[in-house]
Amino acid sequence: MTFDRSIKIAPSILSADFANFGQEIQAIEAQGADWVHVDVMDGHFVPNLTFGPAAVKAFRPHVKTVMDVHLMIAPVDPYIDAYAEAGADVLTAHVEAGPHIHRTLQAIRGAGMKAGVALNPGTPAEAVAHLLDLTDLICVMTVNPGFGGQKFIDMTSKVRALRQMIGDRPVHIEIDGGVDTTTAPLVAEAGADVLVAGSAVFRDGSVDTPQVYGENIRNIRAAATGS
Repeated sequence: MTFDRSIKIAPSILSADFANFGQEIQAIEAQGADWVHVDVMDGHFVPNLTFGPAAVKAFRPHVKTVMDVHLMIAPVDPYIDAYAEAGADVLTAHVEAGPHIHRTLQAIRGAGMKAGVALNPGTPAEAVAHLLDLTDLICVMTVNPGFGGQKFIDMTSKVRALRQMIGDRPVHIEIDGGVDTTTAPLVAEAGADVLVAGSAVFRDGSVDTPQVYGENIRNIRAAATGS
C-alpha cells in the first residue's frame, strides 16, 4: 500500500450477494473499486452480526486490491492476530470499543497491518488527537454503525477538523455510511479520501450485470472529484 490522497472508492461487501462473495469481489474490482471494505459486527458493540476471521480469510484470495477490515466489535485485542492471519491489509478498531486504544493500534501495527481508528457520529475529532502518529487511517462514521442503507449524518465539520489535525502525516480519512453521489462531494471537499459505499455501489447490479457496479463507482468518483 503506497500512500496518496486521491479519492478511493471502497465498496462494502455487506451490500453484496452473500451467496456469491468471491465473484462479487472480483466484479467490483474489475469495475474499478480501489479497496474492498469488510464490515465485521459482533451483535454486542453493534446490533448486528456479520463476518469473523474465517470469512475474511475466505475473501482474501479474491481481493487483489486492499482488504479494508472494519471491526465493529468489543473487545478488539484478542482478535487482532486472527485478522492478521486472515489477511487484512487495514484493520480498523473503534475508539469507543475499549479503554486502551493506544495498545490496540500498536498491536495492529505490530501484527503487520495498517492501523485504523473509527469514530462514531457522537464522538468528537479530539478523541484521536493523541493517536495520529499511531494510525494510518481515521474512519469517520456518518451513520450509527450496525446496519447498511442508513441515512447520512453530516460530519463534514469533523472531517475538516481531522484534516487540519493530521497536517502532512500520511493518514487517510475514510467515510463510512450513506455515501452516494450527493454526499461524496461534501466529504471529499472537507478532506476525506477513502469513501466506503455499500448500497450506492451494489444497487441494481449483480455478478451477471457487473457493468452497473462500474457505472455506480464511476458516478461516485466523478461526484467526489468534480470531474
